[in-house]
Amino acid sequence: MIRLMLFPLVRFGTSTWTYEGWQGLVYKKRYAPRRFKQDCLAEYARYEFKGLPLFTTVGFDFTFYGPPKAEQLAHYAAQLPEGFEACSKVWEEITIPKFPSHPRYGNNAGRVNPHFLDADYFNEQVLPPYAQAFAEHTGPFMFEFQRAGIDPDTFLGKLDHFLKRLPTDYRYAVEVRDPALLIPEYRAILQTYGVAHIYNHWTHMPPLADQHHRLNETFTAPFVVMRLLTPLGTKYADAVKAFEPYTKIVRPQPEMRRDTVALIREGLRQARNLYVLVNNRTEGSAPLTIQAIVDQMAERRNAEPARD
Repeated sequence: MIRLMLFPLVRFGTSTWTYEGWQGLVYKKRYAPRRFKQDCLAEYARYEFKGLPLFTTVGFDFTFYGPPKAEQLAHYAAQLPEGFEACSKVWEEITIPKFPSHPRYGNNAGRVNPHFLDADYFNEQVLPPYAQAFAEHTGPFMFEFQRAGIDPDTFLGKLDHFLKRLPTDYRYAVEVRDPALLIPEYRAILQTYGVAHIYNHWTHMPPLADQHHRLNETFTAPFVVMRLLTPLGTKYADAVKAFEPYTKIVRPQPEMRRDTVALIREGLRQARNLYVLVNNRTEGSAPLTIQAIVDQMAERRNAEPARD
């Protein structure tokens, strides 16, 4: 059996860690009422698979809905071992051009967002709590852009201007959900600023290998980020209905696993750090999907001829 320490550049984690359905799989401890989500990160970060910690990163999905408080980040930081990094989604108020017509947006519902790709707003509202309380555990910030909004030319111009003004002491990754944006101009902008394209396995996106092909098989940053989210062609709500309560693999995605391993191996050949985040809605259970990918990597490595 290959040991996980042979992949020191690869960080595996789940999109979030707060699933009580993982009791018995990831979580063995009992938690006080209403304290599970606040206190179980420590156990998550020390979960072992075949004798070694499996998760060395995690997605902070909750930060999509608003910047975290420094006290909240300090509480999480206190639970994490040295070297563990979290990949935070950036507040949607930075990444949506227009607020959806939904009750949770209150008076802003349906209105144009004045802070779309506003670098000053990001620097002032999002970054300070990380600098204050989470510096040692801050992984790449992830900007998620939906399909609807503005045309590619307008978007790319705004994205260029935005990335140019970000502090260079953090790492950034961009997730687009419109295949029309996977063009040379998009790749060039990310490369200019050392920003990663997020290879996202999601409903309306092409397969991971096709995304890499459209980007001229070029990683745009010194690090690589992958997010395995939903089966291709499957809506999020349908995946939720099919896969809950997320305790087993329901629908394996062999092409996705193969493409993921291929991208990881390419990244390792180039000595790049890799972040692989997996959602329950990908196959049915994010921890089990990660275990399957690790096993597949091990099988490939063990099958290779020994080197002198």
